[in-house]
Amino acid sequence: MLVALTTHPIQYQVPIWKALAARQTVPFQVWFMSRHGLEARQDSGFRRSVAWDIDLLGGYDYQFIDVFERGRQDSFSWLTLKSGFRRRLREVGANALWLQGWQVMAYWQAAYLARASGVQIWLRAETNLGSANQQQKSFLKTSIRRNLLQNVDRFLTIGTRNRAFYISQGLDFSRLSFAPYGVDNSRFSAHEHVLRAQRVTLRRNWGIDDDAFVVLFVGKLQHKKRPFDIVEALSLLKRSRPQLNIHSLWAGSGELDDALRARLKIVFDVNSPGTLSRRDDKLPQASFLGFVNQTKIAEVYVAADCLVLPSDADETWGLVVNEAMACGVPCVVSDGCGCSDDLVRPLRPDLCFPVGDTEALSRALEAVIVKPPRREDLDAQVLKYDCLRTVEAIEGLYWSTQPTSAAE
Repeated sequence: MLVALTTHPIQYQVPIWKALAARQTVPFQVWFMSRHGLEARQDSGFRRSVAWDIDLLGGYDYQFIDVFERGRQDSFSWLTLKSGFRRRLREVGANALWLQGWQVMAYWQAAYLARASGVQIWLRAETNLGSANQQQKSFLKTSIRRNLLQNVDRFLTIGTRNRAFYISQGLDFSRLSFAPYGVDNSRFSAHEHVLRAQRVTLRRNWGIDDDAFVVLFVGKLQHKKRPFDIVEALSLLKRSRPQLNIHSLWAGSGELDDALRARLKIVFDVNSPGTLSRRDDKLPQASFLGFVNQTKIAEVYVAADCLVLPSDADETWGLVVNEAMACGVPCVVSDGCGCSDDLVRPLRPDLCFPVGDTEALSRALEAVIVKPPRREDLDAQVLKYDCLRTVEAIEGLYWSTQPTSAAE
């Protein structure tokens, strides 16, 4: 039995659980430690109450385990195990425990208890060389983390930089298995196919001209996402190519809501429906959609001509890039994004730019306007990072680590 331990039902993980259950190749359960995401709770990044509007629990075997839940979701002490975890592992006959990171204390406790019970430990985390350096961990914390890594049996690497991080920790190649970061490509592409006929209507509803080139941002409006780099790059592009009709579309919310709106000519704002900006026409045009939930996000991608993710190295991957590409939308990303080396650079190196270099971002935007990637090339690239690739990796890893008699 494989037990997948995770903090809470996460929209990007659920397709893996459902696909693994549907294939019926690996006996497994998912153990959740919190109901976050199922119930409306305050999200500090979005600065609003969030509950995902898709089915997060159907189609696979799961249970909620006993934990202490304290404080903020982004704190190390958010989740700690109560007694009984080791007994629970024994009762279900677990022979492998799959951890989804090390960001909460409960993961560390689970690793210790699994090791003491003779249960294999698998780990799939997001950390890469860039994000690890950005966090500037103390020597003590780095040593403690390295001790945890040495006790893990198998590492599921999500991409190039994540793999490089593990290698930098002195881990043997034989302990690494590729389980790429991805989304349910089929869901996004199916929604995009249905919605494509509504593209013009969607754009007009949001104040977007029919001939506009729409630059999209999706995510939390935070400093580490560097949304002001998009504003500056659009201003540069507007000055150098005044004939271009460029429109920015913002799907998300956060601490920079007001400051960002002050830098743009707003033609649609979900927070102020029916009002138009009176600001300087020299400013880039913009539409603000606020937080967009999962059942509606494909509409946003259909309305866009490219996605931009200008984040710094704290962006360990950037799954909105997977979503956009699955909908046929080309992406321009900073080299701080963990996905840049896997999804964008192999396809179009000129659509990657150095973090914070707004002139380079402006050039990348111009490149995607002049010569967008072909849809078939986008599809082929993002297919390599579909969630089914991770399911296949789990199947292979599970049965390769079973005793011969069990495998037979």
